[in-house]
Amino acid sequence: MSRIEDLLQRMTLAEKAGQMTQVTLDTISYGKPYKVKNPLRLSPQKLKKVIEKKLVGSVLNVGTHAHTPARWRELIDEIQAAAARTRLGIPVLYGLDTIHGANYVMGSTLFPQQLGLAATGNTELVEQVFSLAARDTLRAGVPWLFAPVADLGRDPRWPRLWEAFGEDVQITKDMTVAATKGIEKVEGAASCLKHFLGYGYPQSGMDRTPAWIPERQLREYYLPPFVSGLAAGSPSVMVNSGEINGEPVHASKFLLTDLLRGELGFDGVVVTDWEDVIYLHTRHRVADSYRSAVKISIEAGIDMSMTAMDTDFADHIVDLVESGELPEARIDESVRRILRMKEKLGLFEIPNPGHDFPAAKPKKDLALATKAAEQSIVLLKNKRGALPLKKQQRILVVGPTANSKRSLHGGWTYTWQGEKTDELDPSEHPTFLAAFRSEYGKKNVRYVQGCNHQDELKMKKLKDKLKWADRVILCLGESSYTEFFGSLDDLYLSPGQEELSVQVAKAKKPTTLLLLQGRPRCISRLKGKYDSILTAFYPGHGGATALSGVLTGRVNPSGRLPLTYPRSPNSLIPYDHKSTENQELQGAKSAFDPEFEFGYGLSYTDFSYRKLKLKKDVVGQNDKLKVSVKVKNTGRRSGGHVVQLYTRTHFAAITPSVRRLRAFQRIELQAGEERTVTFSIDVADLAYIGLDQQPRLEDGKYSLMIGDLEKDFMIAG
Repeated sequence: MSRIEDLLQRMTLAEKAGQMTQVTLDTISYGKPYKVKNPLRLSPQKLKKVIEKKLVGSVLNVGTHAHTPARWRELIDEIQAAAARTRLGIPVLYGLDTIHGANYVMGSTLFPQQLGLAATGNTELVEQVFSLAARDTLRAGVPWLFAPVADLGRDPRWPRLWEAFGEDVQITKDMTVAATKGIEKVEGAASCLKHFLGYGYPQSGMDRTPAWIPERQLREYYLPPFVSGLAAGSPSVMVNSGEINGEPVHASKFLLTDLLRGELGFDGVVVTDWEDVIYLHTRHRVADSYRSAVKISIEAGIDMSMTAMDTDFADHIVDLVESGELPEARIDESVRRILRMKEKLGLFEIPNPGHDFPAAKPKKDLALATKAAEQSIVLLKNKRGALPLKKQQRILVVGPTANSKRSLHGGWTYTWQGEKTDELDPSEHPTFLAAFRSEYGKKNVRYVQGCNHQDELKMKKLKDKLKWADRVILCLGESSYTEFFGSLDDLYLSPGQEELSVQVAKAKKPTTLLLLQGRPRCISRLKGKYDSILTAFYPGHGGATALSGVLTGRVNPSGRLPLTYPRSPNSLIPYDHKSTENQELQGAKSAFDPEFEFGYGLSYTDFSYRKLKLKKDVVGQNDKLKVSVKVKNTGRRSGGHVVQLYTRTHFAAITPSVRRLRAFQRIELQAGEERTVTFSIDVADLAYIGLDQQPRLEDGKYSLMIGDLEKDFMIAG
């Protein structure tokens, strides 16, 4: 008999219920929930109550703010010691939101957020980033990473857009696979795909508000990244906090059991998001009590509840089983999965893996972070070669994001909202202003904040310094936020920033707009005032140095937008839209008119394409589509470039998109160098989801497109 089955036979119902319960660190620390005393210390009385008596099997979160690896290991030791004093001594499974590096571990290197990583087009780099994040999280004694985010970010208003890999299915699939592999190849670490399913497309654009997504669209757009992530080996899934078509996902047996378990064959751990079981009662109102909510969620298919402030969940399980409303065999299924995961992570032998894990290598790690940031920056405009900057100009840096580390990192940075980033981030990681002064020369750079993120104008001495300057770098965008704290009513930049922009424009000085942001804030009212525009989606510890390098020309920008940059708050159509969303009707203006299209990104060199070839012009449905194209760097300097392959379906029973990205590949070319880039795609991957909710691939005419080249082919049989 296996260890897991032996434990299951010996466990009481209360012990099983405890394994299905996950609480936040607040519940076992001195202080009150959300008001833990700083510095954080564990309470022996609370440890005894929660771990030893209530037998809770999992803990998460950070309590106050990020801790050093040594302090984390001390905390984990105390928790595991309490678990060891229970009758069966089952170790606790600790989990952390490791979003862009080990963001809750002091001293760890922080990388671009996922949206920035998607702009790199570099899956190998993403795998390295997430491996390093897993290493640093394990170094703290924590084996469970709540990452990667496999949600599609289809709505630029969504406040968690920067946590996603953008709006495209293929990019999100490939990046999710890379991130998952990166975590899973670190022995003792476990990934957790989130948030299953359809979280990134709320109708209002605001976090945790209702989504209306037909099943056909769920399967075609939102499901594939999770399928790919599970195939890459992720052992756990976190559930979408919201509701789809009026049904909370935590209450959906169809999504969590029929689809995830039955159809996809997933037998790992399904964990809820924060307090989402009780929210079935208090927020969604589909359950008339907490007890009913527990029953509904377990019947739907959850294994572990992130309660996260109470242990009542476990009590309700016991009561529901003893009353005959839930079979104990169903509880055994969940507990078996949880124990199996703990066994796979080696927790029964080494409850705190951090003690034996190698130390970080900050210089090497920062080099990777800087490389990632360099490749993530997108050059959106460069009129008459305004960038790179000429040497020895007098540069005035203006704006609220210039001297803010919060604008380099975003949320999930030392704290949930990242509000203490400027206070806690080590001094060796500069703001953009500090990095630019260091690289360009302090005597040639002056600074005026102009306004803060809260729109308070601070324009004293602005006019005098504008007179002094030869050129302005205007740094606008966003501070840190996440989840509902980032919901907004207007995608335009804040009034204070727009007013600052107006005042800068009055000086009629050449101006570069530098956008540090988590989503594409609309700039259509301002765009014409600048000769050059750069954007970076929370580029992390290497971001300031990378941005300085792009401005001075040391770095050649190569990022490509992983989303459609809207022109106005009402223009939110993604790139893979339908033909009827982009056509002229009786002289009416075209509906699809973005500020910058998906996949757009400039360079300081030029690339050309020629000789787009298909091995066969007629392919069968079970064949491979083998494509080649010659790519040449026609400019005067080396550069990175992301080659993107699109297809178009000419006719289908379900209205086809105007184009869909099917593959991408990042290459580096020296000046004058030409290379043949090849792709091999399963023809079956061109299928769409039909009205019967099944993949359907029709014979007929298709096109493939790379750059400005296009070639037709046929699928026949």
